[in-house]
Amino acid sequence: MSLIFPGQWRFSIPDGVQPIDNDAVHEFYGLVERIAAQGIRWHVLETFKGSFAPAIGQAHYRSSSESWAETDLRNYMEQAAHNPPLFLEAFHDATETIRQQGGYVTPDLRLVNKLCREHNIPFEIDPPKLIKISSGQEVIPVPPVPATLEESSAQTLHESVIRSDQLISEGHFREAVQEMLWVLESLSTGFRGVLLPTGEVRGKYFNQIASELKSANPGTPLSRALEWCEQLHGYLSSPTGGGVRHGADLKGGITITENESRLFCNLIRSYVWFLQSEYGRLRTSKHV
Repeated sequence: MSLIFPGQWRFSIPDGVQPIDNDAVHEFYGLVERIAAQGIRWHVLETFKGSFAPAIGQAHYRSSSESWAETDLRNYMEQAAHNPPLFLEAFHDATETIRQQGGYVTPDLRLVNKLCREHNIPFEIDPPKLIKISSGQEVIPVPPVPATLEESSAQTLHESVIRSDQLISEGHFREAVQEMLWVLESLSTGFRGVLLPTGEVRGKYFNQIASELKSANPGTPLSRALEWCEQLHGYLSSPTGGGVRHGADLKGGITITENESRLFCNLIRSYVWFLQSEYGRLRTSKHV
């Protein structure tokens, strides 16, 4: 059940990463108590102790009382907070152990990852991996792909968003932008078949679909957002621009830096978020 991440993180945290603050530790412990309230509290506390003890280099011994189990677990969690990857791995492992035993409802990963974002913990759990996101800088969240898309397609797009974050953390800045551009292009195909005042969307490619959507929604925020999408898409596709689709101009092209990669990825994220919202609106409009 242990998460997969660079082995060196077990000994030293990545550059720029800070220990998990006390407020976050308190909230994670609060989740433990909510699990424990559903059954045998002492058992749940000891299960979490069993995961957090190795994270701080200690053997796990059963506490002499339920009260001491609480005290010991809090102490283990506070010590483990100095290494966020080990803390998150310990919490995830204990939660999975409890879940598999049955009889307990445990927090899902969306809640755990939301807690990380709220407390600026620059990691996301995407089993079996623990991913470092954007070197601790906030990224624009992308909500779930609308349920009207096939579940497999939604999962594919989500995995590419996560992959983009990972590529940035690994220093592959052009590839990270390319991954997000792929998400934008792929998401646009979800509009195919949507019924608009001007007729059904029939385009096969991003530019064709964007053109149809603009024609059916003149003077709207959707039309303006699509114009910006097309400009960014064109720049990133051009050999003398981002060069992520048709190759870079070796004489006049540019090298995408880390900050530029984050800028482009976050811009695309914002467009993806907006287009997903518009997709839901158009699917439920009177023209369907």
